[in-house]
Amino acid sequence: MTQTSGDVATVDAEVWPEGSLEVLSQFEVDLLRSSGEGGLYPLLRRCLLAVLNSGVENDDARAVLARYSNFDVTFLQKDRGLKMSLTSAPAHAFVDGKMIRGTRELLFAVLRDLVFARNEIHGDERFDLETTQGTTNAVFHIVRNARLLVLPAEVGLVVCWGGHAISRNEYDYSKLIGYELGLRELNICTGCGPGAMKGPMKGATIGHAKQRVRNGRYVGITEPGIIAAESPNPIVNSLVIMPDMEKRLEAFVRVGHGIIVLPGGAGTTEEILYLLGVLLHPDNANIPMPMIMTGPPSAEPYFRQIDEFVGATLGKEAQRRYEIIIGDAPAVANKMNGLLDRVREHRRQNGDAYYFNWRLKIDRDFQLPFKATHASMAALDVSEDLPKHELAANLRRVFSGIVSGNVREDTLALIEKDGPFRITGSGRIMTLLDDLLAAFVKQRRMKLASDEYIPCYRVDGGD
Repeated sequence: MTQTSGDVATVDAEVWPEGSLEVLSQFEVDLLRSSGEGGLYPLLRRCLLAVLNSGVENDDARAVLARYSNFDVTFLQKDRGLKMSLTSAPAHAFVDGKMIRGTRELLFAVLRDLVFARNEIHGDERFDLETTQGTTNAVFHIVRNARLLVLPAEVGLVVCWGGHAISRNEYDYSKLIGYELGLRELNICTGCGPGAMKGPMKGATIGHAKQRVRNGRYVGITEPGIIAAESPNPIVNSLVIMPDMEKRLEAFVRVGHGIIVLPGGAGTTEEILYLLGVLLHPDNANIPMPMIMTGPPSAEPYFRQIDEFVGATLGKEAQRRYEIIIGDAPAVANKMNGLLDRVREHRRQNGDAYYFNWRLKIDRDFQLPFKATHASMAALDVSEDLPKHELAANLRRVFSGIVSGNVREDTLALIEKDGPFRITGSGRIMTLLDDLLAAFVKQRRMKLASDEYIPCYRVDGGD
């Protein structure tokens, strides 16, 4: 039954599992119900509300949580298994009193991943999260448990990175990219949110329909810190929630076969720097990981600025790891399709799996979880004399902190209390960074809100 309070319409409902969820033990159910130390309830509530709020473009996590402050979830153990009871859930997740089936699938994907990460990964001696190999092994088990590793495996999962705060023109172009990929029977993986994360999936559904592809994959990979601000879009049919941003980024490059970068902002730049930093490792010199940056003609200055920033900080070797194609979606899809042949041949010759990129070397600096605080941001070493892969790792953390300061409710509270983060380093790099961030602000790439953006950072000019 639908209730309305002010302009907020809500529904109380009981929901049976849909999709992938194993029967839970009483211990696991108690863990889900608990708000105390080690309990999952606060995190679970945030993630479930994000899924139920799918389709609503609002990247202010605190506003969403405040709007549905009465939202609650409890769990009932029945003979047939686990049942979820929702109170004051967003009404737009229901049609004629019934929850949308895709939403129900994503709800239980949240439950599956949070329980698995807590019970099977943390504290299990099989997963030494203090080592590179142990972390990669954990990433593998999480995505396998989420059934992202489909057999028989094929090379054809294209990761599309891009921002949630983009123009309508850029969103329409992202749909064209997805459409052209779908016509070539390629599958889509994104960060699962709105904007450039939704557009490629939406376009691919049409391309797949024309080619009579019945099992098109629309994979969304997210993490608890940003899910409330970037709710999974309704097209996602395979959702996985990684424990943190670093494991999310590793999952992208382990399960994806090629990367297309669409217009975005700080988060997209973080992803670019992550991949380039990984690819700059000498062990990865001969591993094909195609990367194409693309957008409509209006986005050309955005990509040229990023290209100049990469060249000035990481050098020409990093620039050689990607290509920029502007305003030509068919050319992008055709180029990516051809480059995937190289990926397929390389993995075949080396006996590497199609479903998981085991050979890619990822330094420990790119795996360590980074929590943005005033102290951790000020302590980042962004200097000229660092090895390129270390500089890439720290620049990635700079942008990660800015993303956190833009959308995470706990980081927003820190900034409200103690002011913006302070970013320091080489004078030349700080000038480049300040110019790039100023361009993002001017182009309204930081937040969805129509109000003037107030930076969560301050760039200081030099050591």
